[in-house]
Amino acid sequence: MHPALRTLLLLCVAFGAIWIGIAQEQDAIEAPTGFNTPSFNSGASVSNGMPEPSGDSFALDQQIFERNHQANSPDHTQTGLGPVYNATACVSCHENPNSGGQSQITELRVGHRDANGNFVNPTILINDGADTITGRSIVNDRAICPQAQEHIPATEDVRALRAVLNTLGDGFVEAIDDQTLIAIAARQAQRTHGRIHGEIVQAPLFEASGQTRVGRFGWKDQHGSLLSFVADAYLNEMGVTSRLRPQDVTKVCKTTNDPEDAPDASGLADIDHFAQFIRATTAPPRDTALAGTPAAIRGRHLFSEIGCSTCHVETLVTAKTGTVVDGGTFMVPDALGSKVIHPFGDFLLHDVGTGDGIVQVGPQDTANKLRTAPLWGLRTHSRFMHDLKSLSLENAIARHKGEADEASDRFRDLSADDQQDLITFLSSL
Repeated sequence: MHPALRTLLLLCVAFGAIWIGIAQEQDAIEAPTGFNTPSFNSGASVSNGMPEPSGDSFALDQQIFERNHQANSPDHTQTGLGPVYNATACVSCHENPNSGGQSQITELRVGHRDANGNFVNPTILINDGADTITGRSIVNDRAICPQAQEHIPATEDVRALRAVLNTLGDGFVEAIDDQTLIAIAARQAQRTHGRIHGEIVQAPLFEASGQTRVGRFGWKDQHGSLLSFVADAYLNEMGVTSRLRPQDVTKVCKTTNDPEDAPDASGLADIDHFAQFIRATTAPPRDTALAGTPAAIRGRHLFSEIGCSTCHVETLVTAKTGTVVDGGTFMVPDALGSKVIHPFGDFLLHDVGTGDGIVQVGPQDTANKLRTAPLWGLRTHSRFMHDLKSLSLENAIARHKGEADEASDRFRDLSADDQQDLITFLSSL
């Protein structure tokens, strides 16, 4: 296709989606917000109004999200950990400031490059070299027996740490129409003459075989639906197999039968409860008192003025109620449809100079790209960036290079007072 024609088509898509967004926003209302899922106290939790299947409840969903798992039970029938895993419950990693939030925990990803410079997943030797784990970049820190413990060989010299992501409010993120995200990417490229251009990844849907959706979950946008996201996490973080991820990565020391995640009396498996819990959470709230101060108001203006809002998009509108997404497996309910959210993120992949070198679902050019971190709930973080190596917001901004270098340089050139106002604004998120 001729470059000029391709540009015209992108602009048509972008502006068409903008008009769609404007029409949607006319009928949209603000999404409910709040840190409403106190850990291990499900009775006090408040959902966003998401309807529950027969026999289920938000409290039960949260209880299952928080449930600790054991390697096996005496009769080998209990849903078990492992053989390799990172945590014993979803809440082990998603608990700050309450169940479903982000974490100070990082996971390990490794691999190597072939002769052409392309990323290749590692081959991890276990059981004194008698067995291997292949086909994935994640390396688990824990195992149910010494024989299954993973160790990184020297050949796997692409190594990265990734922070655990927040899931609160992700039901609204799932309800964003694909075209909204595609339009943002096109608009970025048009407004910055290609200097900034979020990359779209078409992620496979485990629950809809052969179908894909614009990725929005995970640091590499490797998932487009919450059910796919939680099924993958159940296997890779806890070693629990399900109908969507039915095989363990190794059989060493395994005692349970696959799939381990069986439906309960309501007909729902754990992954269904996990997805239902996340979909029903409210969005992270702002500190309204701080946000209303003159300093934070000035900082919000500066945030946009220096270009941070190009990628950290403040406001998005979810698809209308009744829209069918996730390959036809999920219909957006009233609780999630036509809702205005303020994630301060575009959910697209960008190269901001801190890429981890890992390729998952996307093409090889995504190796050094990461999903823009949504900034809602930022004030609950003690460390920042995908690797948690930044201990201050100032340092996190300074580390932004590549597509974000102009915004980072503009922050550096602000007066000390203006810099502090912008930090005050960020501290209100």
